[in-house]
Amino acid sequence: MQQYQRDFIQLALDHQVLCFGDFTLKSGRRSPYFFNAGRFHTGAALAALGQAYAEAILASGVEFDVIFGPAYKGIPLGAVTAVALAKKGVDKPFCYNRKEAKDHGEGGTLVGAPLVGKVLIIDDVITAGTAVREVMQIISEQGAEAAGVVIGLNRQERAGEDCELSAIQKVEQQYNIPVISIVQLDHIISYLKEQSQDSGTVKKIEDYRQRYGAAAK
Repeated sequence: MQQYQRDFIQLALDHQVLCFGDFTLKSGRRSPYFFNAGRFHTGAALAALGQAYAEAILASGVEFDVIFGPAYKGIPLGAVTAVALAKKGVDKPFCYNRKEAKDHGEGGTLVGAPLVGKVLIIDDVITAGTAVREVMQIISEQGAEAAGVVIGLNRQERAGEDCELSAIQKVEQQYNIPVISIVQLDHIISYLKEQSQDSGTVKKIEDYRQRYGAAAK
């Protein structure tokens, strides 16, 4: 595990983005942990978050021409990532979309730089892959191509009871693009053990991973 990954997990713990308990997910599964990127809501937290995304992108070696932040959570994530990358000497154009077309001013659904060339999508998590399919259509309509998707957390969960692949693995397979995550659930488990987190909590997460987990990438 790299230092930026440890820093990201600690940042998530400090801001209660990553919390523990008994949570019912959209899938109906009961999870012992929950990840809510909306709780990164201070200037310092957002700056650190952008740094983590930038580090993950640079470590991956993915090549891209423009950053795209899909509405809504992807918009601030894409913006802080673009700023962090620029500070590291990688100054790339940034674009985001509106959910509804604007009929005045510049009009349309896209704001910022044109979507051209290879587009790197920035978001928080991938659950069912629905949001990715919507973004892929937007990119295709502009005559561009997706370079990859970058997310904060890979939950490493099977997409369904009868599916051995995770939603992320299905996206990679369907669109032949990489999905880059700052951390995976396995990283979180390792970090909690390093920090001597309550063993009962760690055991519940490991049991959840065993029951619902997809094979590691």
